Amino acid sequence: MSASRIFASRHARLFPFPGPGLVGLTLRLALGALVLPGAPALLAAQGFGGSGMGPEGPPRMLAGGGIVVGQPLGEFGDYVSVGFGLDAFGRIALDPEGWISLRMDAAFLTYGRETNRVCFSSTVGCVIQLDVTTSNNILSMGIGPEIAVPLGGRGGGVYMGVGAGFSYFSTDSEVRGAQSADPAFATTRNYSDAGFAWTAAGGVRVPLTRGETPVSLDLGVRRLGSGLREYLTEGDISEGPGGSLELNVRRSEADLLLWRFGVSVGLRPRR
Repeated sequence: MSASRIFASRHARLFPFPGPGLVGLTLRLALGALVLPGAPALLAAQGFGGSGMGPEGPPRMLAGGGIVVGQPLGEFGDYVSVGFGLDAFGRIALDPEGWISLRMDAAFLTYGRETNRVCFSSTVGCVIQLDVTTSNNILSMGIGPEIAVPLGGRGGGVYMGVGAGFSYFSTDSEVRGAQSADPAFATTRNYSDAGFAWTAAGGVRVPLTRGETPVSLDLGVRRLGSGLREYLTEGDISEGPGGSLELNVRRSEADLLLWRFGVSVGLRPRR
């Protein structure tokens, strides 16, 4: 059995993080490498750490982005299906080897979308038709520390981190001509709610290229804890008497798992 597997299995009891497979192993390795005596030397012997890939060590800064799949948790999952979106991050190391960093994340996710075709007006009738598209979205941002076990000097490794920030839930409608590729000519925000949110994340960066700006495949998962939120889902907007809108506002814990599939690029400051 390799030393890295012995390290992971021996200290799984000391750091019983939840999550099967890669997520649990990532969190145990990262925290164990930070606090256990002799862990840096053991990992360096297995090819981890900046000293194994030349004198420059790992890149001081990382930036990246990717696709996220949002998995609703708890009661939120009773009202909302899986969501899809994009995220981006920036990270700057606070030590030469890149073990501890400050990281900022941002993500935009759509968890519901519907389009209805309507007549232009009561006077013109349906000679001219419009598409009304309503989307349910979440914008989140957070900043906090990241603990990483660098893999050589190429920007790869395993990492974990926590953060604090906000999440913003909104439901928006836009109007455009039926079957038109032109931008929407009218938009309305039907409902929104915002507040504090925390995150806890873990992942792995797999080096793809070398050089001054190494590129890595970045796979990870981040839990977004928003607490109680009010929000709308598909079908929660209807037309009442006299053309007024009726909103069926939901209220529940609104936590998500954001599964991330992306890339990161190492950046070295010019000297």
